Amino acid sequence: MDRQNTSENSSCEPILAHHLIPLYFIVLIGGLAGVISILFLLVKMNSRSVTTMAVINLVVVHGLFLLTVPFRLAYLIKGTWTFGLPFCKFVSAMLHIHMYLTFLFYVVILVIRYLIFFKRRDKVEFYRKLHAVAASTAMWLLVIVIVVPLVVSQYGNNEEYNDQHCFRFHKELARDYVQIVNYMIVIIVIAIAMILLGFQVFITLSMVRKLRHSLLSHQEFWAQLKNLFFIGIILICFLPYQFFRIYYLYVVAHSKKCKNNVAFYNEIFLSTTAISCYDLLLFVLGGSHWVKQKIIDLWNCLLCR
Repeated sequence: MDRQNTSENSSCEPILAHHLIPLYFIVLIGGLAGVISILFLLVKMNSRSVTTMAVINLVVVHGLFLLTVPFRLAYLIKGTWTFGLPFCKFVSAMLHIHMYLTFLFYVVILVIRYLIFFKRRDKVEFYRKLHAVAASTAMWLLVIVIVVPLVVSQYGNNEEYNDQHCFRFHKELARDYVQIVNYMIVIIVIAIAMILLGFQVFITLSMVRKLRHSLLSHQEFWAQLKNLFFIGIILICFLPYQFFRIYYLYVVAHSKKCKNNVAFYNEIFLSTTAISCYDLLLFVLGGSHWVKQKIIDLWNCLLCR
């Protein structure tokens, strides 16, 4: 009987290493390049700016996540987890924490930029540097006091798991209260993303109608172009996982049999959220003079036709 259960469980586990090893190597290289490059840019940025503080916190979130990526790669390459089950839970939860904290800081950055646009202000900043530090400290304390205890007390603690196999905590999703919380999170994230997209489309179209051919000569347009980077990352990296999550939660709750393909695609969509680590690199490249000039040349070429 035990052999039958063992073979059934092993057949239920999706084979992911072939797909995820290249993905996480790309995430690690691009993420580190983005973190290093943004550090040189932050020296020149206004430290009292709300946007600057959000970017700094984004660097911290990406940095903490990137520290866990080598352990994921080691497990995918070796096929066996050798770092203990508690650390496995932390590394597994860190991918989710990274996604939602990154999304939170995107929302902060975009909302601030939208306020600047609609209120016709040059910038939104704290009164003193100490206030900026206090706001960031309060946010991280909130994460440490609320998020970390919830992860430690609830994540992967309701079922028994093999300490040699990591990132397989889908059994927890069969519980009713876990289902409800996950559905609420999915709905909130999708709703906020759609609202932000609506604002960005409205702002972009209004600028195109107002500025027309002189669009690229206005600094305000380049600020909005950076907004498109964040919106694009949300649409490409986060929303596919959130939409698939609805179907995945339904399958886990209503099917007692193994759904290998569903688990495979869920892990692929979840891992794709890590590509958001490239946002800092895109943010730096978006502000470079060379990239701006290439965009201007391309725009002028299109207008000539």
